Amino acid sequence: MSVFLKTRITAVGPEVADLAEGGVLILFADGAPEELAEVSVLHAVVDGPSDDAPVPGTRVSIGDGVSAEVTAMGDAAWNKVREIGHVVVNFNGATAVERPGEICASVVEPDKLVAALKTDAVITIGA
Repeated sequence: MSVFLKTRITAVGPEVADLAEGGVLILFADGAPEELAEVSVLHAVVDGPSDDAPVPGTRVSIGDGVSAEVTAMGDAAWNKVREIGHVVVNFNGATAVERPGEICASVVEPDKLVAALKTDAVITIGA
């Protein structure tokens, strides 16, 4: 399996931990408006994003402590990643998304997710 996206966390908004405790991660590329940056993990792409979208079963890793698998992909989610570096990852294990711009992934421990969201940690979708 190839790497669909590899990106480095550049900043973590002050409201990110609250969302992560609920299993929600919002990614935005560096330069996001301030009101979005408050709830987002800002990132700088290292590799990708690929033209093809990840499929269910694709690995998602965050830092050294969090690993999950994609369980569902919204119709618009990967286009948003490619165009503006934005996506919502919901670690709820759902096999169908509620919103077209969302990626669902397997459930992870909230405290491990919060701990993994640190500046310079790498987020990888794919192998």
